[in-house]
Amino acid sequence: MVCISDYKHADWSYYRYKPSVQVNVVFIILFGITTLLHGFQIWKTRTWYLSALVIGGVGRLMGAMQDPGCWTMGPYIIQSLPILLAPALMAASIYMILGRIIELTEGEHYSLVRKQWLTKIFVMGDVLSLLLQSSGGGMMAISSLSKLGEKVIVGGLFVQLIFFGCFIAVAAVFHRRMAAAPTPRASDPQVRWTQYLTTLYVTGILILIRSVFRVIEFIQGNHGALMRSEVYVFVFDGLLMLVALAWMNWFHPGEIGLLLRGDEPIKNGLELVKVGREKRRRSQTMESLSSGNVAMATSNRNAEV
Repeated sequence: MVCISDYKHADWSYYRYKPSVQVNVVFIILFGITTLLHGFQIWKTRTWYLSALVIGGVGRLMGAMQDPGCWTMGPYIIQSLPILLAPALMAASIYMILGRIIELTEGEHYSLVRKQWLTKIFVMGDVLSLLLQSSGGGMMAISSLSKLGEKVIVGGLFVQLIFFGCFIAVAAVFHRRMAAAPTPRASDPQVRWTQYLTTLYVTGILILIRSVFRVIEFIQGNHGALMRSEVYVFVFDGLLMLVALAWMNWFHPGEIGLLLRGDEPIKNGLELVKVGREKRRRSQTMESLSSGNVAMATSNRNAEV
């Protein structure tokens, strides 16, 4: 291991600051809680989500526990790639949410892009962004290729911004058209399509702000001001993504799946914890009523005899 004593002013360094163990532990715990809750909600509603941010937080903690200037490639890659790529995975989830909103409201004629192409087009853009960012992240771990890696990552982030910006425009047009002339399905009080779109906008804006921050950070390069303080990463990356995940814990899009399957809607995402129990309770109640009706009918027949 080669240590760099003056890592703040060296030609290249994994970090330009000493990562905080305490703050990273807090973020790991918070990301762990929200991700575990998402996992349970996914299991209840048969949808999917991501846990890459937690892996990234663990990698950042590993880097924080090394001596300043003596960081190694392994923990750096573990923390940089998942943290860099996780928002792109979240964006892919958001693309799918709009497709399900369109299906639920039966409003495909209001969409600029047909439903069967909507997710495919934007997820393809997301995959391209992921490939560019992951390859650039791998290059950044090698000092001789770090500058090229930064440029490749910036290209991937711009691809993500372009596709995500177009997606928000498609969602906004659909929103405006549906609000002007709601379909019969969208007029159903149980179909809270405006709330689902609000969740899409909130999480989308948070991802956009984070991506713009990352673009500026990598354009500035390894010597830039944004890479010289961990505060920027905590505020404009970790905190924004934490808020996005927590928001979707409460306003969980899994309700759309429940409605599409004909199940009862929920008031908030935490009610998904009770979905299985409620179904079993209703099933048991129906069975009891059915058994009671059979017994009553039998009793009436016996009385007539």
